[in-house]
Amino acid sequence: MRPGDLDLADPVLHAEHDLAEVWRELRATAPVWWHREVDGRPGFWVVSTHAEATAVYLDATRFGSARGNVLASLLAGGDSAGGVMAAVTDGRRHRDLRRVLMEAFSPRALAGVVDRVAGHARRLVADAVGAGGCDFAEDVAAHLPLTAICDLLGVPEEDRPVLLAATRTALSSDTAEQSPIDAWEARNVILGHFERLAADRRARPGSDAVSVLVAGSVDGVPLTTDEVVANCYSLVLGGDETARLAVIGAVRAFVEHPDQWRAWRDGDVAVGTAVDEVLRWTTPAIHFGRTATVDTTLGGKEIDAGDIVTVWNSSANRDEAVFDRPEVFDLARTPNRHLSLGHGPHYCVGAHLGRAEIGAMLTALREHVVDIEPTGPPLPIYSTMLSGFRSLPVRLIPRR
Repeated sequence: MRPGDLDLADPVLHAEHDLAEVWRELRATAPVWWHREVDGRPGFWVVSTHAEATAVYLDATRFGSARGNVLASLLAGGDSAGGVMAAVTDGRRHRDLRRVLMEAFSPRALAGVVDRVAGHARRLVADAVGAGGCDFAEDVAAHLPLTAICDLLGVPEEDRPVLLAATRTALSSDTAEQSPIDAWEARNVILGHFERLAADRRARPGSDAVSVLVAGSVDGVPLTTDEVVANCYSLVLGGDETARLAVIGAVRAFVEHPDQWRAWRDGDVAVGTAVDEVLRWTTPAIHFGRTATVDTTLGGKEIDAGDIVTVWNSSANRDEAVFDRPEVFDLARTPNRHLSLGHGPHYCVGAHLGRAEIGAMLTALREHVVDIEPTGPPLPIYSTMLSGFRSLPVRLIPRR
């Protein structure tokens, strides 16, 4: 497959094809490459190397997020949440909204949530071990991150199954034929839920993150309901998808790289380095998008103001110039300058919680499992934004 034949806006391409050789060629010959127009959609810049990716992430002045931060919304004309959701806001407004969000993710706010994550991970893995066989994606991984972010946001237990289904549909699909209407309806389910929850917290504030946002203000002006709802939407999607897909990918990697499973199981690897390598290896968010705000240059290419610029973490995380033997899954890898949680001003606000979730799941596997056996083929999700698996049948063999 040649770069000129690609349509990076096609979910099937990412779900059913290995693009490693394509990314290797682009990094070597065209680190900033123009992607042709396809079916009337505008062309866009593709950034594939770690150095240029980092440059884009760090420079929010030349490469803005206000029009959107994912390819699908940028190709459709922009994100309606621009200026409202911190992830798609620039400048001082972004800094102020991010400050409010960081209050919701303060060590005090996260302390109880992180403590519960470890216990919940142990219970999920123990139940899967006891069952004899499981779909790790459905029976284990689907429940830990959403439980943690819902605990943080104060989402009632009875609403969580509906939110899980909606988050899985909003940015990805189980099949190649998902209608855009399905994704639109899923997003509205999430937004509607948090609109109701925000109204409840205004009347009856608590200690959860929604209450923190409702009480938050910028320049003395309280956040509007739209701002509270949009940022809750961003938190629940980011908080669920990244950790969930990472731990599913970790188990698949353990099956394919039994030496690394043994190293982890036997305690030869530190939790922190293992979590970072899982994030690098799986790269759940395969790209982020920006818009050039001025005429500029990047990687020797002239970029016009208004051009879409996409940064491909899936390529940058395999950059030979930064990572020694990037094609090797190595839980002891250090340093590990992966971009799976972003970089710069828009670095993931939930990074600490996400790392805690992945670490807790890896630790629970080490405590309860001696070996992992595949019992069926993994099934991919279909998305231009996310990479991972919706199904991973395995048998977790218990420690004696």
